[in-house]
Amino acid sequence: MSLVVLGLSHHGAPLSLLESVALTPEARTELERAVLRSEHVTEAVVVSTCNRTEVYAECLTFHGALADVTSALAAACSVDRGDLQPHLYVHYEERGIAHVFSVAAGLDSMAVGEAQILGQVRRSLARAQRHGHVGPGLNAILQQALRVAKRVHSETGIDLVSGSLVQAGLARAEAAIGPVADLAVLVVGAGGMGALAATTVAREGARTVVVANRNHDRARSVAERVGGTVRPLTDLRDALADADVVVTSTGAPGRIVVLDDVAEAMATRGGRPQVYIDLALPHDVDIAVSELEGVTRVGLGELGEDLAAAGSAPQVADATDLVTAEVAAYLLERSSAAVAPTVTALRTRAGELVDLELARLERRTPDLSDAERAEVRRAVERVVDKLLHTPTVRVKELAQDGQGGSYARALSELFDLDPRDVSVVSVPPTLPGEDA
Repeated sequence: MSLVVLGLSHHGAPLSLLESVALTPEARTELERAVLRSEHVTEAVVVSTCNRTEVYAECLTFHGALADVTSALAAACSVDRGDLQPHLYVHYEERGIAHVFSVAAGLDSMAVGEAQILGQVRRSLARAQRHGHVGPGLNAILQQALRVAKRVHSETGIDLVSGSLVQAGLARAEAAIGPVADLAVLVVGAGGMGALAATTVAREGARTVVVANRNHDRARSVAERVGGTVRPLTDLRDALADADVVVTSTGAPGRIVVLDDVAEAMATRGGRPQVYIDLALPHDVDIAVSELEGVTRVGLGELGEDLAAAGSAPQVADATDLVTAEVAAYLLERSSAAVAPTVTALRTRAGELVDLELARLERRTPDLSDAERAEVRRAVERVVDKLLHTPTVRVKELAQDGQGGSYARALSELFDLDPRDVSVVSVPPTLPGEDA
């Protein structure tokens, strides 16, 4: 089986389209189910964040899987396939594995090196495991990608340059209305990005930090950690009037902050300027609010432009080198593991033939002593070992060059190895429940 990665991201898709394909956890699970209905796909994991939606699939045939996954993605997002297809990218096998490793490490993110994607990939894998959508193939790839991502953050300086979307948004806010330390900040949403926003503005010394969220307990938990206060989402209209900066990241399907609410807030504030930092996809803040006098709206498009320069930092190069080396090591190990069952089956088959021939010799020469029989066995086994030495070494060498699969298939054909025998001696990869 082979890995296929199909998706779209901030690199080549407009934000309007990314909004259409942003999926809730429930929708991701349904998309995995739809993908697995294909006769060409055996495993599936969907990763959907604020700047990408991707399907990882273990497939039996490339073209069949590609067609079915594309159709399932278009249907899940209610987007016409013709509108979706020009923005899709496809990675297969080695390139797919390299892409997954880069995504998990944050090297493909809008905010290069950001650590949030690590948790998002981990949660996507765990969700797919709970629903039985992932097996040994995808599990092995994603578990290793998560391990490599942890190494990237612990062994390189990527965290020093991984300017977050929150920090980029605050830089825009400061340019518009002054230092964060003098400002009242409202954070709408208490998920991962909301918690990061609250932590960041508190660290920057914001005058006040208020957290609003549908789940009051979650909002309270975030607020308590940063010394802030909580307001129910039903009080959002009043809360807007009190805030100099509003940071939103709810993941809601519709607009949370609408034009009329902002206009009312500005009237209450007497025209004092406000900045809305919209980190959500689909976006939370009505784009039209930027037309109001004194209101600045900053979305993912602007923040992506601000963060684009981070990819050239030397720390990013170090992280990229680490990921590249890990991908190469993983591919080598995987290639070697792929030919190992054939080599084992070949030697098992040879051993069986030796036993058969020695048993026949024993019947024909009952007068041989035990010592003589042992010497005959050693001689026959030495001949077999010498005959099998070259093909065994060669298949391992070719596996290191990525050619072991075709050579292993040739050995199976030449020596008439039963595929069932080969599968019996296969060593399964990491089990789905293993901790990353």
